[in-house]
Amino acid sequence: MIAYLERFIQESDSESRGEQDVVVPSICQSLDLQGSVDCVSIGFAGKDFGGMYSSKPMAVIRPLGAEDVSRVVKVAFRSGNLAVAARGNGHSINGQAMADHGLVVDMRSTQDSCFKLVTVNGESFVDVWGGALWEDVLLCCVSDFNLAPRSWTDYLGLTVGGTLSNAGVSGQTFRYGPQLSNVSELDVVTGKGEILTCSESENPELFFGALGGLGQFGIITRARVGLQSAPEMVRWIKVVYADFQEFTKDAEWLVTQPEGESFDYVEGFVFVNSYDPVNGWPSVHLESDQVSNHRRLPKTAGSILYCLEVALHYQTTDHSATVDTVANRLLGRLRFIEDMKFQVDVSYVDFLLRVKRTEEEARANGVWDSPHPWLNLFVSQRDIARFDLEVFKRMLKDGVGGPMLVYPLLRSKWDNRTSAVLPEEESEIFYIVALLRFISPDGPSVEQLVSQNQEIIQSCSKMGFDFKLYLPHYKSQEEWKRHFGNRWSGFVDKKATFDPMNILAPGQKIFKRIPQS
Repeated sequence: MIAYLERFIQESDSESRGEQDVVVPSICQSLDLQGSVDCVSIGFAGKDFGGMYSSKPMAVIRPLGAEDVSRVVKVAFRSGNLAVAARGNGHSINGQAMADHGLVVDMRSTQDSCFKLVTVNGESFVDVWGGALWEDVLLCCVSDFNLAPRSWTDYLGLTVGGTLSNAGVSGQTFRYGPQLSNVSELDVVTGKGEILTCSESENPELFFGALGGLGQFGIITRARVGLQSAPEMVRWIKVVYADFQEFTKDAEWLVTQPEGESFDYVEGFVFVNSYDPVNGWPSVHLESDQVSNHRRLPKTAGSILYCLEVALHYQTTDHSATVDTVANRLLGRLRFIEDMKFQVDVSYVDFLLRVKRTEEEARANGVWDSPHPWLNLFVSQRDIARFDLEVFKRMLKDGVGGPMLVYPLLRSKWDNRTSAVLPEEESEIFYIVALLRFISPDGPSVEQLVSQNQEIIQSCSKMGFDFKLYLPHYKSQEEWKRHFGNRWSGFVDKKATFDPMNILAPGQKIFKRIPQS
C-alpha cells in the first residue's frame, strides 16, 4: 500500500500534464476495500438536486462499512492533493456533496443498513448507518418496534448523516428540536481516517462539532437516534389567514404551549391569492374535491395569503369525538378566516411521507430533475414582519413556483454546543423561511431565480435584518467568517484538530485542501 501511495501521489501531480488517464486505473485497482471503486459510472456523483453545479470526480467509492470509509480518507490524507466528499442522496443544492477531481464516497451504497434497537437508561434508541434514508428508518421503526424518531424533515428521502450534518428541521422541531438535538451518539470517520465513537461524554468536541458541522470534521457512519411511541393516525388541518400579524401570533402561541396542550406539528406557508395550481389555492387543499369559499376573504385581503398547517396525533382506538374535541379546542383559540379550514385524517406514516407523493408527481412530469435554486434562511422574530413586507409582499408577490414556507422555531430546543448557526438575537422565537423553487418551462430562467435569491439576501443585509442562511452556500472564506461570526475561531480550531489537511467536504468551499509537504 505504501508503495502504491507514493506512486499515486506522483500520478496525482501529473494531472496538470494531461495524464489523468494514468491515475484513474491506479485508484480503481489499488484501493484495498471490502466495497468497490468505480472510475467509470461516476456521472451521478458530479451533480446534485440543485442542478446548478457540476463536477468530475476521479472515482466513486462504494463502501461496505466504516472501515472502508476510513481507508479511503487515509489514502487521501497521505496523497498530495486528494479531497473526499461524502454523498448521501444527492439532495444538496449548491454542489456541497461534490469533490471535483477527488473521491466521492457513496454512502447510499451500503445495503447493510440494519436498524438495531437499543435501550439506555429506560429510553429507546435506534442505531442506523449514516447513509440510511429517513424514510427507511421510519418504516422499519414503526413496523418492527412500534416506535418512531421524534423529529423529522419534511422530505424523508434524505440520509441520516446528511441531515445531522446540517440540522434537520420540520413541523416537530418546535417540540423536540431539530434532528441534531435528538441523537445521543455518533460514529465518525475524521479527516485523518480515525473511526471515533463520540457523544456528550466521549469525544464531545467531535460530537457537537459534527452535528451541524457541514461535514467538515468527519463523515458520520452511525447515529443513535432517540425514539418515542409511534401514533397510528394524524388529523391534518390547514387554515387560512389574510393578515400576517394574526398568522404569526397564532403560530407563536401554538409553538409555546406545553406538550400535550398544542398540536404535534406546526408549520406555515405563504401562497398567492389566485387559482395558480402551484403557487395559489390548490396548494392549500388537502383533497382534490375540496374548494375554497373566496367570499369569506376580507376586503383587505391582498395578493398574498398565509396558511397555518397543523397536525394532531392519535390512535385508532381513540374515539372520533375525543379527537374532534381536542382539535376544535385548539382551533377555537386561533383567528383564521371563518370557513377557511381544510382537514383530512391519514395514517401517521402517510402523513410523514406526504412529500414523497409530490416527488412522484414531479418525477412523472419532469420537474423533479430540473434545477432547484432553493433558498433557506433563519430570520429573527424581530425582523419577520419586515421580511414579509419586503420579500413576500414585494419581491415574491407572484410566488416562486413552489412552496414558500415560514413558521416559528424555539431557540431553547437547539443545543448551542453544536456547529449549527442561528440568528444573533437572543429571543426565544425565530423563523425558518424556505423558498423551494421548481423550474417550469414557461417560467423565469435559473439565472434569473438565482439572481433573485441574491437580491433577497442583499436586501435583508441592507435593511439590517438579523438572519442566517440555513444550508448555507458561500464562495469565499470571508463570507463564511461572517456567517459563523464569533464562532468562527472555534470552527477553525476543530478543523485543525479533526481534518488538519482540509480533506473533507470540499464542495462546501470553506477550506482549501492543504498540499502534503
